[in-house]
Amino acid sequence: MGEKNEGLDAVRRALEVDPAMVERVVSAEAEWEGAIFTVEHLRVGLSDGSLAWREVVRHHGGAGVVAAVGGRVCLVRQYRVALGRMTLEIPAGKVDPGEARDVCAARELTEETGLVAERLELLTESYGAPGFTDEHTSVYFAHGLRQGSARLDEGEFLNVVWVGVDDAVAAIREGLIQDAKTVEGILAAKAFGML
Repeated sequence: MGEKNEGLDAVRRALEVDPAMVERVVSAEAEWEGAIFTVEHLRVGLSDGSLAWREVVRHHGGAGVVAAVGGRVCLVRQYRVALGRMTLEIPAGKVDPGEARDVCAARELTEETGLVAERLELLTESYGAPGFTDEHTSVYFAHGLRQGSARLDEGEFLNVVWVGVDDAVAAIREGLIQDAKTVEGILAAKAFGML
């Protein structure tokens, strides 16, 4: 047991601020602002005294839900224009300003699938691409599911697909499921013994 704590303490120490690596924002300029995200151009001071440019996408973040019944996980099948192809993803969406992450996750689960969870348990949190965005995603596990009615957003087209848990893990391994929140959610739920 002590070894586990020493490992976590080592991780905590690795995450402590190192002044030799901190980038200090000297100036920030909004380059573009949209409904979902903003792009900023930052001038940063480096620890050696030099200056550098950083492009950062500011995003409200998102939340998703791993929902499983009878050894099958609920995924949504949709076309992603940014990728030019179909994807399989856990039900998820963007957090509205001021909205609690678990409320967003529950809302998206019901809107996209019609499923209603008795309660949600936080599985994992991540920053999908911290090199250029602050988008923060929380993934929950759904407990006590019952079927309700789906209410897709205007312009949202998707299908619900139920995939066996072992098949979903194999699909991740084969690169068929590549969406980061879906990969992390399914693998975390499997690792934590929830699937």
